[in-house]
Amino acid sequence: MKSTHELIERNMGLLIVLILALVSVGGLVEVVPLFFQKSTTEPVAGLKPYTPLQLAGRDIYIREGCNNCHSQMIRPFRAETERYGHYSVAGEFVYDHPFLWGSKRTGPDLARVGGRFSDEWHHVHLINPRDVVPESNMPAYAWLDRTPLDGGSLPARMRALRVLGVPYSDEEIAKAAESVKGKTEMDALIGYLQGLGTVLRQVR
Repeated sequence: MKSTHELIERNMGLLIVLILALVSVGGLVEVVPLFFQKSTTEPVAGLKPYTPLQLAGRDIYIREGCNNCHSQMIRPFRAETERYGHYSVAGEFVYDHPFLWGSKRTGPDLARVGGRFSDEWHHVHLINPRDVVPESNMPAYAWLDRTPLDGGSLPARMRALRVLGVPYSDEEIAKAAESVKGKTEMDALIGYLQGLGTVLRQVR
């Protein structure tokens, strides 16, 4: 008489179903409690939604693949916090859709870059990174400085984010397109970068 274990191992279909069931249960046990913890669902003190300019900059950041090389997650290890500052907490990113956490670092972590350099430094860095960081292998993004920012899609984007829980007011949404008039994509990207990590800057 075959054992239950042997029956499962010899029946590929049953084995796959049982593996999927176990992985699903394990995933639910890990993930579901996070939806009910205040530390992961409520914003940290002082956190505000992205301004229209920062929101447009974040979209450009994603579009250009910046998050493929630059992490926005500082892990809670001494080497990490000494180099980058306070470790990342979920409450900093409750208004981020999609999240950009990740640990890959082809370039430096950007989770706490806001305010560390001037707007002019970022401007020069994006036009030709090697002018300020000689060893950089980052490509130049000079065309962003010549590309006018199209704010026409911002109201719809902000309305969609409001459905997801970002507290944009009707007035903010109505004024979004006008508020970025005359700005370039470079301005938007720098605005986004300058806001990263500023909420927990004083927490050590």
